[in-house]
Amino acid sequence: MTFIGVLIFISGLFLIFVAVIPAVKKRLRDEETRLRVRAAFPPALRYPNYRTYWLGLLASVAGFRMFEFSQFWLAYELTGSPLYLGYVGVAQAVPGVVLNLFGGVFADRLDKRRLIVITQLITAGLILFLATMAALDLVNKWHVLIVAFLAGGVDAFNQPARQALFPLLIERRVMMSAVALNSTVWPGTAIIVPGIAGGIIAVADTHVALYLSSIGFLAMAVVVYRLRIPRVESGTRRSPAHDMLEGFKFIVRNSAFSFLITMTFFNSFFGVSYQIMMPVFAVDVLKVGAPGQGILLGVRGIGALLTNLWWGSRTQVPHKGWLIIGGAVGFGLFLAAFSLTSQFVGFFPLALILIFIMAIFNSTYTISVQSSLQMMVPDQMRGRVMGFLGMTWSIMPMGGMYTGALAGLIGVPIAVATGGLAVSAFALGPALLSRKVRGLDALLRQTETAAAPASPAHRPTPTGTND
Repeated sequence: MTFIGVLIFISGLFLIFVAVIPAVKKRLRDEETRLRVRAAFPPALRYPNYRTYWLGLLASVAGFRMFEFSQFWLAYELTGSPLYLGYVGVAQAVPGVVLNLFGGVFADRLDKRRLIVITQLITAGLILFLATMAALDLVNKWHVLIVAFLAGGVDAFNQPARQALFPLLIERRVMMSAVALNSTVWPGTAIIVPGIAGGIIAVADTHVALYLSSIGFLAMAVVVYRLRIPRVESGTRRSPAHDMLEGFKFIVRNSAFSFLITMTFFNSFFGVSYQIMMPVFAVDVLKVGAPGQGILLGVRGIGALLTNLWWGSRTQVPHKGWLIIGGAVGFGLFLAAFSLTSQFVGFFPLALILIFIMAIFNSTYTISVQSSLQMMVPDQMRGRVMGFLGMTWSIMPMGGMYTGALAGLIGVPIAVATGGLAVSAFALGPALLSRKVRGLDALLRQTETAAAPASPAHRPTPTGTND
């Protein structure tokens, strides 16, 4: 019996050395590999729901870029008028200014997921209508104008719902990573998609590019429809006007919110509106023509994309309050430097360096503002706050009109430089006067600590795969 026991013991040891230990080592190696794969992913992309949403957003924004290129091309084909291109741009921007607040109210009152699906389907339908009219040679300039206006109105309901949805897919500690990754989609597609759209129009026709652009919106609708997220209760429901007023009072009562949103208004109206003046810089100031303008915008896009990717890989970002102030001040100063050196030095490589640095500061500022607002806003108020924020972005074409009017008196470079200095001055003023603005980091840490942990469906996966 003793011999049999010893034999069993020896056999057990042999089994451990031959089978169990290698299996354990392999499991440890696999786990180590999974950890390495997970560490290689930006923090927000470790969440399956957000990862799916981000891919849908990429498809939707690519579709928007192709639609934007195609509609302006079609408008110019039909009219041959640069002025009419301005009409199309204004037609698309005005509904955003007027309806974004209502879009924020509905994002808080309705199911965000369904609202996004419906708005994406409506936009796809509008594009399909325009594409079909173009394919049948029945399109005229009014079709382009009306579709631009309606698409802008639909987007005013879509954007606040998007901004209110994605924070439900992650934990708040990775909010800056998620905001940065959302932002990478815009410069990334701006660099690639217009060239693809131009090639499609050259080889096929404008209606083919329009048909393809609608696929991006349909893809986003399908992706969001398949997401399963908890419904956020909106509380007592009264009239939309009452809800809008409630959102406005919430922003006014909280000085950090009112400062960040007002600063974004200044940034869009006085700063970012320089984009509309870029043809003047390219042709009349730097004298590099359309190819030079393409290089300027490409360098700006690369600077923004690299900055967004950098912040997208971060989880902990200290001193965010000063990061916001520094980003806004740096953007304003480098915008002024770009404008003035273009006018008085006229050295194209210097202009490229300055616009690259300017894009870094502006992206840092924008990501910091959006992530801070998303961190602090209550879920039931998120749509309305994002609606107010979206209205400030939509104000940019009006800022371009202001800059153009001022340029008639003092010239484009001086007008743009004045706007940049205004952005820097507004950022510095509250930073010096408001302790709450300077102490934004402490407020963000309190918000993160108070936030409830994510449900199992929204926690990061141990691997970098969709499961």
